[in-house]
Amino acid sequence: MKLLLVTAGSRGDVEPFVTVARRAAAAGHDVRLAIPDRSGVDTTGIDVRSLEADFSALIESQGVSPLAAMRNLREVVRPVMRAVIVNAAHSALEFRPDVIAWHPKVLSAPLAADALGIPHVLVELVPAMTPTREFPAAGTVARSLGPLNRLTYRAGAAAAGMFRREVDEAAGVLGVPRARRSSPPAATLLPISPEILPRPADWPESAVLTGVWRASAPSTGDATADAAAPSAAAPDAAAATTPAATPDPALAAFLAGGPFAYAGFGSMAAGDPAARGRALVAAARARGIRLLVATGLGGIAVPDDVRGDDVFVTRSVDHPAVLPRAVAAVHHGGIGTVQAATAAGTVSIVVPFIADQPFWGAMLHHRGLAPAPIPHRRLTADRLADALAAAPEHRSAVDAAAARMAEEDGAAKALDVLERLAARPRSDALRHP
Repeated sequence: MKLLLVTAGSRGDVEPFVTVARRAAAAGHDVRLAIPDRSGVDTTGIDVRSLEADFSALIESQGVSPLAAMRNLREVVRPVMRAVIVNAAHSALEFRPDVIAWHPKVLSAPLAADALGIPHVLVELVPAMTPTREFPAAGTVARSLGPLNRLTYRAGAAAAGMFRREVDEAAGVLGVPRARRSSPPAATLLPISPEILPRPADWPESAVLTGVWRASAPSTGDATADAAAPSAAAPDAAAATTPAATPDPALAAFLAGGPFAYAGFGSMAAGDPAARGRALVAAARARGIRLLVATGLGGIAVPDDVRGDDVFVTRSVDHPAVLPRAVAAVHHGGIGTVQAATAAGTVSIVVPFIADQPFWGAMLHHRGLAPAPIPHRRLTADRLADALAAAPEHRSAVDAAAARMAEEDGAAKALDVLERLAARPRSDALRHP
């Protein structure tokens, strides 16, 4: 199989594609990965093409005012999206794959597949594209609208419509008519564990909830050890914090010093980071728990006057090394961190900021895997202390979920779908896998 994987976004949007690229290459397939610049993901040994797009400016502008958002659309978002859309088309023409697997931001991928006469597969990192009555599209509304939930899935198409000019430019590169209606995906892959998101009954057969994408197949050994392996997909910028080449002896000593809670919001930086840091420290001390803080891109600042031996502050940590040892993980609720924490057997306390984060906070609570989420604007020491006190009530459910997640091999399921589609004649490949 000749497989083109093309993605756009932050580190969390890239890592799942890197995982599948490695697994596909290890299986003997010819794989090319087209990704943005400066993703922060190790792609050593993978055939990579740059989309000549840098999403760092978009990450830095998250949560800005509506007026600033409009200015960013013109000055930041549109140039980045143009690079993704047009250069993805060039990558497809150059590589000429048997199948294309694409991120929803890569709006030219279906056109490229049609131009080449091959199937294409949508990789839906969060449930926002495949309609269902069971819940609204992630990142749209906070509460279920019942039968009207399906209407919220039109938001993705509306957003895509803002880049019609760029898609028309890609159509010119591909030599297909502009404003041409492309074929639907032959399949949709969702690298999400059914322990986190039960599969809706009204999804089409072509929507495959694969489970967690891992760098290697799960072993048959201890479930907890398997769950802690550094392999869960991480579709959000903060989920994949960067481990140091050499472990930090001070951090290692802190981890060995007894129970602690982890707190990290990755790239989320809206509001008052220092006030947030004070609330985290006060809540942990109120519960008699030590605190490990990952400041990320500035979402948390711990003032000197509240620091002490019971608080360890660093920019980033290796989640697989830290989360299994934490009594709770206070985080923003991106799906990558949600899955990493749950797979590690660690109770999440979700403090959502934007996009799909409120969806995951609510979903974890609904499934009994976490206390009720605390929106970042309502975060106080008292509310967080109450959530830390409630965390042990969810441990047995999280442990059971972690054991089942350890048996998932979502990357293998994804590859099976891609291999079968690549092997079919064009007319068959456009049906469900």
